Amino acid sequence: MALLQISEPSITTESQAKNVAVGIDLGTTNSLVAIVKDGKGVVLNNESKESLIPSVVYYGVDQVEVGSSALMKRVIDPQNTITSVKRFMAVSLDDLDRSISYPYKFLSGDGLLEIETRQGVKNPIEISGVILSYLKNMAISVVGESITDAVITVPAYFSEAQRQATKNAASIAGLNVLRLLNEPTAAAIAYGLDKKKEGMTLVFDLGGGTFDVSILKIHKGVFEVIAVNGDTNLGGDDFDYRLYRYVLEKLDITQLSDRDSAQLLNLAKKAKEDLSSQDEVCLNLTLSDNRVVNLALTINDFCKITSDLVDRAMLLIRRALRDAKLKVGDIEDVVMVGGATRMPHVRRAVSRLFNCELHTDIDPDKVVAVGAAIQADILIGNNRDDLLLLDVTPLSLGIEIMGGIVEKIVPRNTTIPITKVQDFTTYQDGQTGIVIHVVQGERELVADCRSLAKFNLKGIPSMVAGAARIRVKFQIDADGLLSVSAVEQTTGAKASIEVNPSFGLDEAKISSILKESADNITKDIQLRQLTEAVTEANSIINVVENALQMDSALIDSSEEYQIKSMIKELKTVIGEDSELEPKTLVIKSYVDKLNEITKNFAVQRINKVISTGLTGKSVDNINK
Repeated sequence: MALLQISEPSITTESQAKNVAVGIDLGTTNSLVAIVKDGKGVVLNNESKESLIPSVVYYGVDQVEVGSSALMKRVIDPQNTITSVKRFMAVSLDDLDRSISYPYKFLSGDGLLEIETRQGVKNPIEISGVILSYLKNMAISVVGESITDAVITVPAYFSEAQRQATKNAASIAGLNVLRLLNEPTAAAIAYGLDKKKEGMTLVFDLGGGTFDVSILKIHKGVFEVIAVNGDTNLGGDDFDYRLYRYVLEKLDITQLSDRDSAQLLNLAKKAKEDLSSQDEVCLNLTLSDNRVVNLALTINDFCKITSDLVDRAMLLIRRALRDAKLKVGDIEDVVMVGGATRMPHVRRAVSRLFNCELHTDIDPDKVVAVGAAIQADILIGNNRDDLLLLDVTPLSLGIEIMGGIVEKIVPRNTTIPITKVQDFTTYQDGQTGIVIHVVQGERELVADCRSLAKFNLKGIPSMVAGAARIRVKFQIDADGLLSVSAVEQTTGAKASIEVNPSFGLDEAKISSILKESADNITKDIQLRQLTEAVTEANSIINVVENALQMDSALIDSSEEYQIKSMIKELKTVIGEDSELEPKTLVIKSYVDKLNEITKNFAVQRINKVISTGLTGKSVDNINK
């Protein structure tokens, strides 16, 4: 009798039977859809024989267009032609890069960015859903079968909110997301690095709008992403815009209509692409007011005006190496991914850094989609079970504890999917509820980290401080989405929440989180130590003062005066404004003194409890 096949619950019976699922690279500039055919990943073409579908949606009077036809409308109707929508996923109006001039009318809906179009207000999730629907229908027309299951790629540095937004967009398109797959990891699959026995590989992914660098450790067919870094606002679009600004400044052009601006940006993009194979290009354009753009641009000029963008990418590589505790020489393979990696000065910079030949033989525009298709093929049960993917969390996750301190439960670069459990307790006597505050970041204090969510756990039995046992569980699925639960162990009282932040991480936040952590590491540690010392001191003061209120009769007046004097001195020290480290040591020394002079008082209270408990009992009944 044959064994029953076990499949993941998310995989439908229909797709399982047909063994058809697609891999989708939902890109900032272009999107692609691929399938596995005859054991190989194949990128599909639309009716016009295009495989790279511009990630552009045009909202006309009575029609919606996607792809190349929509892109052509950018020049004549930029306000209703939405490009690079991936950059707007799960961000607020305040998160926009104000240095970029957008032709759109932005609105704020429930804290998230929206765009006013001719067909009404649209949000980035809806717009992305239109693109995904186009890709789905394109695949159906090629394959000739109904397709619902997909693996969709996302930048490694997408936040929880951006990942959830991508899933929501897929739902709009009628797609079942088997998995969200980090783009660099998809590229590694496409290159067949699972066949390599072991080694360290760096994936350099510079797409149209995002940059990711991942360091993968490969051992016996297992991928483990041991470090990630990146920038959700660094990509080929930024090189285009830098060239666009250069032309404006060089020709002293101060004002442009939206149409002229779109035309010039298209011209800059083409010039960038041409300079990948030519030493010089000429930019020619007649504006609507008859002003003429006529400018020669050499590859050296282009390299100079965009050198800082390349430097930003190199810096992020070094940070990823540092996080992985690796040196440049430890990297054996470097995989180049994304259309923007065709720029010669980008390739030269990476090649110089690692002093090795780069992997560029697979079309950098298609490699991510191919890897996604291979992963989709695995998830619907086709034979390739020697491949295992382990992604990591890009930033630490934890909760707030007393004193506004962050207790990190899931450290940065922890392999996911993951479940982490940690026990906590109450701070005050009789406490029957607590607030679980979930935070994200690398600093030691809550005030310096990003708040993700708060929820209440009620029903804790009234006990003395420290007696309750609250178990907090962090669970991150393969898509990087987080759920947090808390259970009081004696009663089973529980509460939970799924973290879905109302906004994403913009460029400034992403880069500053790691930089600020590194810059402030010494101060943060000292501040945490001081905060812990103050919290402990206040707790002891509270316990002793309550004890004196109830049982001061157990000691003589001189001893009581000595204890109260020490408490007063300790409170004064806590309130003083002095340097962090010396203050921490002074507080600890006063706490030690207070513990020492209250020893007799503690003994007397224990004797009182024992005496009360034994009153009226015979020796024979003491142990009964």
